[in-house]
Amino acid sequence: MVHQYKNNGYNIAIDVSSGGIHLLDDESYEVLAYVKEKKEEFEDFTAEELESYKKEAYFHNQEERKEILDEFIELIQAEQLFSKDVSEEILPQVAERKTVVKALCLHIAHDCNLACKYCFAEEGEYHGRRALMSYEVGKKALDFLIANSGTRKNLEVDFFGGEPLMNLEVVKELVEYGRSQESLHNKVFRFTLTTNGVLLNDETIEFLNQEMDNVVLSLDGRKEVNDRMRPFRNGKGSYDLIVPKFQKLAESRNQEKYYIRGTFTRDNLDFSKDVLHFADLGFEQMSMEPVVGGEDDPYAIREEDLGKIKDEYDKLAQIMLRREEERNSFNFFHFMIDLEGGPCLSKRLSGCGSGTEYLAVTPWGDFYPCHQFVGQEEFLMGNVEEGIVRAEIADDFRRCNVFSKEECKKCFAKYYCSGGCMANSYNFHKDLFKSYEIGCEMQRKRVECGIMMKVAEKIK
Repeated sequence: MVHQYKNNGYNIAIDVSSGGIHLLDDESYEVLAYVKEKKEEFEDFTAEELESYKKEAYFHNQEERKEILDEFIELIQAEQLFSKDVSEEILPQVAERKTVVKALCLHIAHDCNLACKYCFAEEGEYHGRRALMSYEVGKKALDFLIANSGTRKNLEVDFFGGEPLMNLEVVKELVEYGRSQESLHNKVFRFTLTTNGVLLNDETIEFLNQEMDNVVLSLDGRKEVNDRMRPFRNGKGSYDLIVPKFQKLAESRNQEKYYIRGTFTRDNLDFSKDVLHFADLGFEQMSMEPVVGGEDDPYAIREEDLGKIKDEYDKLAQIMLRREEERNSFNFFHFMIDLEGGPCLSKRLSGCGSGTEYLAVTPWGDFYPCHQFVGQEEFLMGNVEEGIVRAEIADDFRRCNVFSKEECKKCFAKYYCSGGCMANSYNFHKDLFKSYEIGCEMQRKRVECGIMMKVAEKIK
């Protein structure tokens, strides 16, 4: 499969199976489009078939086009264009792998001091009750992770909520316990935490800098945007309180190992302005996620919004390139694509690992495939006392990949997103093996922008 597109003045072709990126001039771009149109199964191209195209009217008396075709033939023979996809051949190995848990999302607090309007966790309640995780439950969760991580040395634990800092003392106790177990079991814990910043203070920042490998800071952008969607329960906005704290934390971490995470809705489809607002506040690591909501939610992204959203991604990519030249750059999570290393093939096929490598743990110790499934009883997998008692759920998630989803098979971005979010698939279609098309469209655009930026950087 080959995907070609134009962006910011560049003609780009992606060889999907090999990951090869080709920058084309205008004539080469048109020749490639012609060749693609002539063949439905691109992987079956042979040099002989391509040679025969030179006799067709399209190439008649067109020596430049013939030379371009000769170059394409060389690339095809070198498996750099229309290369064979061998990924499906290793699927049985991926599907048969024994479950090795490497990460937990500890819902340390099913409670929150904000009332964000788009919160999928219902202000921390997750379709249930408000609660704080006890040290005993958290300790058993860490013991489960150690016992079920096999020979894997590096383990990840994310303190999540609600608002985790509402249960900070237990966070500290669990970090201390985890550190005490590392040498005993030849493990290394990588702790992370997501916070809305309300309870941040100097002492807490010092603790986070000492123990948290990464900190996610929730902020939606400009003051009016943030305060519309992320108010306190009394309706007052949170921006003025949390921004100075976030700035202090980011600087104290040398602008590394954190990121500002925003959410854009229908109310701020001009979200590139919010990303730039982050940059103007001094932040260098950022993400801006599209909100996910039901059809009845006024803030939810709709199909008719996609044109505007794609334009915003283009605008943002161009601004970032310009700022790079001005030595005033910042990182945007969704444009960060590693074209040389990147995840291994089995990782690209297995996706995010929800339900297999990664589990969410409620305050009372129940296991779910990820934080977005918490509270949906059909996905309750077990608990810290008994372990995994419904292994068939893990089996379903293990079978969910880019070849088990019909929409993914023909998508050029499949190896960049690994099939997308399974929670979105289920929430919109009640089927893990479907795709959330609005999310897919945005993902494809982000991939195109990210690759275009790599091309631009390479040229310069």
